[in-house]
Amino acid sequence: MKIIDTHQHFWNYDPKTHDWINEDMKVIRKDFLPADLAPILKENNVDGCIAVQADQTDAETQILIREANQNSFIKGVVGWVDLNSTEIEAALATYTDTKVLKGFRHILQAEPKGFMLAPSFKKGIDALTKYNYTYDLLIYASQLKEAKEFISNHKEQPIVIDHLAKPNIKEGEWESWQKDINEIAQYPNVYCKISGLATEANWNSWTLDTLKPYIDTVVEAFGTDRIMFGSDWPVCLLASSYSKWLETLQNYFNTFSIDEQASFFANNAIKFYKL
Repeated sequence: MKIIDTHQHFWNYDPKTHDWINEDMKVIRKDFLPADLAPILKENNVDGCIAVQADQTDAETQILIREANQNSFIKGVVGWVDLNSTEIEAALATYTDTKVLKGFRHILQAEPKGFMLAPSFKKGIDALTKYNYTYDLLIYASQLKEAKEFISNHKEQPIVIDHLAKPNIKEGEWESWQKDINEIAQYPNVYCKISGLATEANWNSWTLDTLKPYIDTVVEAFGTDRIMFGSDWPVCLLASSYSKWLETLQNYFNTFSIDEQASFFANNAIKFYKL
């Protein structure tokens, strides 16, 4: 069965640029490059991946595009652009012939309340819609209520929620998250990546049973046509090997039909990112 990993990162580690990698995250305080990922994908029979921004710079977007052009297993890039810029359309127009660039992301989880609803940001998302780009929504569960309003303002924009909006699984965050996710799933333009869950749970003791209620919720809410597999490599290494995470989701979905499994592991990604 074809597998597309819709969420992984590359970086040349720099203590200032990557100051979010704290003392507890030493295992990822180093470079992670395509040459490091390629054998892991091969070992796990993964056909390709989407490289997602980690730095909010135009320079990193250019690097990811270059790496994708040089490594055929990188099927697409989700970059960064200043969505608040008054020159956003001109910036997007420069990428017209860059077919490997599929969409953009802003690290909204680090932004203050109201940021995603600001008129300048709305104008930026409207520009993405006009130029047929996707948008990866990176937020915490506490931002879901604001995200509902954001999504209601952009019903024509293809949006995918990263990491189930990062519910605090370790502390048992549940009721409010479940309610908000179910409401957001009513918008047909919104997808959800099943990724990044192990790092929201107890890194040393999580199991599929720990994560199952959260996965059940998004599968029931979005259906098997609007969910996607993502590893969140190398961040996943804080709590899981690549193989363990993939195997966990393969075990979860092994009772689903072949078509449903194919949708989750590849076909939805191909459709959403136009691979």
